[in-house]
Amino acid sequence: MKEYDLITIGGGSGGVATARRAAEYGARVLLIEAGRLGGTCVNVGCVPKKVMWYASGIAQALRDAPGYGFAEVAVRFDWATLKGRRDAYIARLNGLYAGMLEKAGVELVRGFARFVGPRTVEVGGARFTAPHIVIATGGHPLLPDIPGAGLGIDSDGFFALEAQPRRVAIVGAGYIAVELAGVFNGLGSEVAMLMRGDRLLRPFDAMLRDELSAQMQEDGIALHFGTQARALRRQADGSIAVDCEDGRTLEVDALVWATGRRANTDRLDLAAAGIEADAKGVLPTDAWQNTNVPGIYAIGDITGRAELTPVAIAAGRRLAMRLFRGEADSKLDYENIPTVIFSHPAIGTVGLSEEAARKRFADVKVYTTRFTAMYHALTEHRPKTSMKLVCAGADERIVGAHVIGDGADEMLQGFAVAVKMGARKADFDDTVAIHPTSAEEFVTLR
Repeated sequence: MKEYDLITIGGGSGGVATARRAAEYGARVLLIEAGRLGGTCVNVGCVPKKVMWYASGIAQALRDAPGYGFAEVAVRFDWATLKGRRDAYIARLNGLYAGMLEKAGVELVRGFARFVGPRTVEVGGARFTAPHIVIATGGHPLLPDIPGAGLGIDSDGFFALEAQPRRVAIVGAGYIAVELAGVFNGLGSEVAMLMRGDRLLRPFDAMLRDELSAQMQEDGIALHFGTQARALRRQADGSIAVDCEDGRTLEVDALVWATGRRANTDRLDLAAAGIEADAKGVLPTDAWQNTNVPGIYAIGDITGRAELTPVAIAAGRRLAMRLFRGEADSKLDYENIPTVIFSHPAIGTVGLSEEAARKRFADVKVYTTRFTAMYHALTEHRPKTSMKLVCAGADERIVGAHVIGDGADEMLQGFAVAVKMGARKADFDDTVAIHPTSAEEFVTLR
């Protein structure tokens, strides 16, 4: 049985970051991964999704071009070409991840790990032990238990599509659902969304979800609230009939389930180490990423908190600093984590929604604006940009900053730093605006 200082189970972004940083601090590290390195983000998440979002944006730019004097031209989009180039890019990233681990001195073992004790795991009959074990196995999409559910695909299956479906149904109302709907729509597919509730993006600020709903409908996406698919049937022509709870039937060429995820813990044999998980397989952790078993930690999506790649990376690096660099206070602060939804238009958000702020603080003041960005002054397609600052207290500390519109993905990072540092509205007011930009509206709100 081989001994290490740290064993990391899972080769996603969080697991790799933890392993590399620990090795940098002198630890002997083993990383165990059965699939492609990079995890969900690199292979079937953030990275390939952003590639598709860019492609959809280019399609819109081509439609906008006549407004700037460019003659209309016939453009042929080839899904297979895009998929091939995207997949080649991801394969290069897989290789880069392997190279980074090798360079850092991290040993890589391929296969599924299972616990055989609180300090020992087994992979393909071989056993490994360490005083510190990090679980970073992420999650996987869920399919509902309804007749014909397997005729649909999940978000992983989206990236396996060899051809572009002409008609698509998306089931779900979260960020994965709206992102995929926007990509399909931008590239020319006919899109319908089925949602059990009465709104998109329920946890987000009302301004963001209302603006996005309006824009998606204006762009031709059919939003069906208060309903769900109750059965799928294959038609004689190969299409899928989707029977809905409200009595309607949709005929589509593809249906994508975006209805939630489950933690990848089923194969770990957690009981052998005494590790506790909830009904969804999520591993509860404290502020220091500790599970209920000393020496066993969890980071990333498997913890059910802020399921974002940079969060997993940051938590893992701080854990490595605490364990192997002697920084006893090193832990991730889960407050004011910024995030972007790559919808059309994009959404950037950090801090509290207005609703959440009013529940937490007695004195809340909100500043908003809604306008047409300069880029769209000459285009027929004229989506709106909306912004909101949520301020609390007499000194108007900014506790939430929200934007939907072109450039939201890039502008938010800097403003997130300001919010994290405790900026006040007066600090924004005292900052000279960069003109002409959409971002300047954040520092000129009245």
